[in-house]
Amino acid sequence: MRRHSTAIVHPSVIIAEGVASLLQHSGEVGRIVTFSSVEELKQLLVRESFDIIFIALDEYDTLERSVSLDDKIVIGLQHNLAPSNMLRKMRSIIPIYAEKEDIMSTLREAIDAPTGHSIADSHELSERERDVLILVARGLTNKEIASELNISPHTVISHRKNIVHKTGIRSVAGLTVYAVLNRLIDSEQL
Repeated sequence: MRRHSTAIVHPSVIIAEGVASLLQHSGEVGRIVTFSSVEELKQLLVRESFDIIFIALDEYDTLERSVSLDDKIVIGLQHNLAPSNMLRKMRSIIPIYAEKEDIMSTLREAIDAPTGHSIADSHELSERERDVLILVARGLTNKEIASELNISPHTVISHRKNIVHKTGIRSVAGLTVYAVLNRLIDSEQL
Protein backbone atom coordinates (compact mmCIF):
# COMPACT_ATOMS: atom_id res chain seq x y z
CA MET A 1 0.00 0.00 0.00
CA ARG A 2 1.26 3.46 -0.91
CA ARG A 3 1.89 5.57 2.16
CA HIS A 4 -0.56 8.44 1.84
CA SER A 5 -0.16 11.83 3.48
CA THR A 6 -3.12 12.37 5.77
CA ALA A 7 -4.86 15.34 7.38
CA ILE A 8 -7.26 14.96 10.27
CA VAL A 9 -9.62 17.91 10.83
CA HIS A 10 -11.62 17.73 14.04
CA PRO A 11 -12.28 20.33 16.76
CA SER A 12 -11.79 17.68 19.46
CA VAL A 13 -8.10 17.15 20.20
CA ILE A 14 -8.87 13.76 21.76
CA ILE A 15 -10.62 12.50 18.63
CA ALA A 16 -8.08 13.97 16.19
CA GLU A 17 -5.09 12.63 18.12
CA GLY A 18 -6.82 9.30 18.70
CA VAL A 19 -7.43 8.77 14.98
CA ALA A 20 -3.85 9.90 14.27
CA SER A 21 -2.51 7.40 16.80
CA LEU A 22 -4.51 4.53 15.28
CA LEU A 23 -3.28 5.41 11.81
CA GLN A 24 0.35 5.76 12.93
CA HIS A 25 0.31 2.40 14.69
CA SER A 26 -1.15 0.73 11.60
CA GLY A 27 1.85 1.70 9.51
CA GLU A 28 -0.46 2.08 6.50
CA VAL A 29 -0.25 5.84 6.07
CA GLY A 30 2.67 8.21 5.84
CA ARG A 31 2.73 11.70 7.25
CA ILE A 32 -0.21 12.59 9.51
CA VAL A 33 -1.09 16.13 10.56
CA THR A 34 -4.01 17.10 12.80
CA PHE A 35 -5.98 20.34 12.57
CA SER A 36 -8.71 21.76 14.78
CA SER A 37 -10.39 23.58 11.89
CA VAL A 38 -10.54 23.84 8.10
CA GLU A 39 -8.95 27.30 8.40
CA GLU A 40 -5.80 25.73 9.89
CA LEU A 41 -5.73 23.12 7.12
CA LYS A 42 -6.12 25.80 4.41
CA GLN A 43 -3.02 27.63 5.68
CA LEU A 44 -0.87 24.51 5.23
CA LEU A 45 -2.46 23.56 1.89
CA VAL A 46 -0.83 26.64 0.36
CA ARG A 47 2.50 24.78 0.38
CA GLU A 48 1.61 21.11 0.98
CA SER A 49 -0.93 18.57 -0.18
CA PHE A 50 -2.73 15.67 1.46
CA ASP A 51 -4.05 12.52 -0.20
CA ILE A 52 -6.53 11.66 2.56
CA ILE A 53 -8.58 14.01 4.71
CA PHE A 54 -10.46 12.71 7.76
CA ILE A 55 -12.95 15.39 8.78
CA ALA A 56 -15.67 16.04 11.34
CA LEU A 57 -19.00 16.06 9.49
CA ASP A 58 -19.87 19.56 10.69
CA GLU A 59 -16.63 20.87 9.13
CA TYR A 60 -17.27 19.30 5.71
CA ASP A 61 -19.27 22.13 4.13
CA THR A 62 -16.52 24.62 5.00
CA LEU A 63 -13.92 22.26 3.51
CA GLU A 64 -15.94 21.78 0.33
CA ARG A 65 -16.27 25.56 -0.16
CA SER A 66 -12.59 26.20 0.59
CA VAL A 67 -10.57 23.44 -1.06
CA SER A 68 -10.67 21.47 -4.29
CA LEU A 69 -11.47 17.89 -3.31
CA ASP A 70 -11.19 16.33 -6.77
CA ASP A 71 -8.06 14.32 -6.07
CA LYS A 72 -8.62 13.82 -2.34
CA ILE A 73 -10.00 10.88 -0.40
CA VAL A 74 -12.37 12.43 2.14
CA ILE A 75 -13.53 10.29 5.04
CA GLY A 76 -16.11 11.69 7.44
CA LEU A 77 -15.82 11.24 11.19
CA GLN A 78 -19.40 10.89 12.38
CA HIS A 79 -20.15 11.70 16.01
CA ASN A 80 -23.75 12.82 15.71
CA LEU A 81 -26.75 12.52 13.43
CA ALA A 82 -26.23 13.92 9.96
CA PRO A 83 -28.50 14.15 6.93
CA SER A 84 -27.95 11.36 4.41
CA ASN A 85 -27.22 13.88 1.60
CA MET A 86 -24.19 15.09 3.59
CA LEU A 87 -23.04 11.53 4.26
CA ARG A 88 -23.17 10.76 0.55
CA LYS A 89 -20.69 13.52 -0.32
CA MET A 90 -17.75 11.67 1.20
CA ARG A 91 -15.81 8.62 0.08
CA SER A 92 -16.57 6.86 3.37
CA ILE A 93 -17.93 7.50 6.84
CA ILE A 94 -16.42 6.28 10.08
CA PRO A 95 -18.47 6.58 13.27
CA ILE A 96 -16.19 7.74 16.10
CA TYR A 97 -17.25 4.66 18.08
CA ALA A 98 -15.92 2.28 15.40
CA GLU A 99 -13.45 -0.44 16.30
CA LYS A 100 -9.84 -0.09 15.11
CA GLU A 101 -10.26 -2.91 12.58
CA ASP A 102 -13.34 -1.23 11.08
CA ILE A 103 -11.51 2.09 10.79
CA MET A 104 -8.58 0.48 8.98
CA SER A 105 -10.87 -1.59 6.75
CA THR A 106 -12.85 1.52 5.77
CA LEU A 107 -9.62 3.39 5.06
CA ARG A 108 -8.35 0.58 2.80
CA GLU A 109 -11.66 0.41 0.92
CA ALA A 110 -11.72 4.20 0.45
CA ILE A 111 -8.19 4.17 -0.92
CA ASP A 112 -8.93 1.24 -3.24
CA ALA A 113 -12.20 2.71 -4.56
CA PRO A 114 -12.04 4.11 -8.09
CA THR A 115 -11.01 7.76 -8.38
CA GLY A 116 -13.94 10.08 -8.09
CA HIS A 117 -16.06 7.42 -6.39
CA SER A 118 -18.18 8.59 -3.52
CA ILE A 119 -21.16 7.26 -1.70
CA ALA A 120 -23.24 9.56 -3.93
CA ASP A 121 -22.16 7.51 -6.96
CA SER A 122 -24.05 4.56 -5.53
CA HIS A 123 -27.61 3.83 -6.55
CA GLU A 124 -30.65 4.13 -4.35
CA LEU A 125 -31.60 1.12 -2.27
CA SER A 126 -33.82 -1.42 -3.99
CA GLU A 127 -37.18 -2.28 -2.46
CA ARG A 128 -35.79 -5.55 -1.07
CA GLU A 129 -32.73 -3.77 0.35
CA ARG A 130 -35.07 -1.32 2.09
CA ASP A 131 -37.01 -4.29 3.53
CA VAL A 132 -33.78 -5.80 4.84
CA LEU A 133 -32.61 -2.44 6.21
CA ILE A 134 -35.87 -1.97 8.13
CA LEU A 135 -35.51 -5.39 9.73
CA VAL A 136 -31.83 -4.73 10.54
CA ALA A 137 -32.91 -1.47 12.21
CA ARG A 138 -35.46 -3.41 14.25
CA GLY A 139 -32.64 -5.60 15.55
CA LEU A 140 -33.34 -8.87 13.71
CA THR A 141 -30.50 -11.27 12.95
CA ASN A 142 -29.70 -12.43 9.41
CA LYS A 143 -31.46 -15.72 10.10
CA GLU A 144 -34.58 -13.95 11.43
CA ILE A 145 -34.60 -11.57 8.46
CA ALA A 146 -34.32 -14.53 6.07
CA SER A 147 -37.28 -16.22 7.75
CA GLU A 148 -39.36 -13.02 7.75
CA LEU A 149 -38.74 -12.32 4.04
CA ASN A 150 -38.73 -15.97 2.91
CA ILE A 151 -35.21 -15.76 1.47
CA SER A 152 -31.97 -17.54 2.33
CA PRO A 153 -29.55 -16.16 4.93
CA HIS A 154 -26.96 -15.88 2.13
CA THR A 155 -29.30 -13.59 0.23
CA VAL A 156 -29.75 -11.47 3.35
CA ILE A 157 -25.97 -11.18 3.66
CA SER A 158 -25.75 -10.15 0.01
CA HIS A 159 -28.41 -7.47 0.50
CA ARG A 160 -26.62 -6.21 3.62
CA LYS A 161 -23.36 -5.91 1.68
CA ASN A 162 -25.17 -3.91 -1.00
CA ILE A 163 -26.73 -1.67 1.65
CA VAL A 164 -23.31 -0.98 3.18
CA HIS A 165 -21.86 -0.27 -0.26
CA LYS A 166 -24.67 2.09 -1.23
CA THR A 167 -24.93 3.96 2.07
CA GLY A 168 -21.31 3.79 3.21
CA ILE A 169 -22.56 2.87 6.69
CA ARG A 170 -21.32 -0.33 8.33
CA SER A 171 -22.69 -0.44 11.86
CA VAL A 172 -26.20 -1.52 12.82
CA ALA A 173 -26.55 1.69 14.84
CA GLY A 174 -25.53 3.78 11.83
CA LEU A 175 -27.91 1.90 9.55
CA THR A 176 -30.69 2.40 12.08
CA VAL A 177 -30.05 6.14 12.11
CA TYR A 178 -30.01 6.11 8.29
CA ALA A 179 -33.37 4.30 8.24
CA VAL A 180 -34.91 6.81 10.66
CA LEU A 181 -33.50 9.87 8.87
CA ASN A 182 -34.77 8.58 5.52
CA ARG A 183 -38.18 7.82 7.01
CA LEU A 184 -37.96 4.09 6.26
CA ILE A 185 -38.85 3.39 9.87
CA ASP A 186 -40.34 5.44 12.69
CA SER A 187 -38.10 5.73 15.73
CA GLU A 188 -41.01 4.49 17.85
CA GLN A 189 -40.94 1.16 15.96
CA LEU A 190 -37.47 0.39 17.29
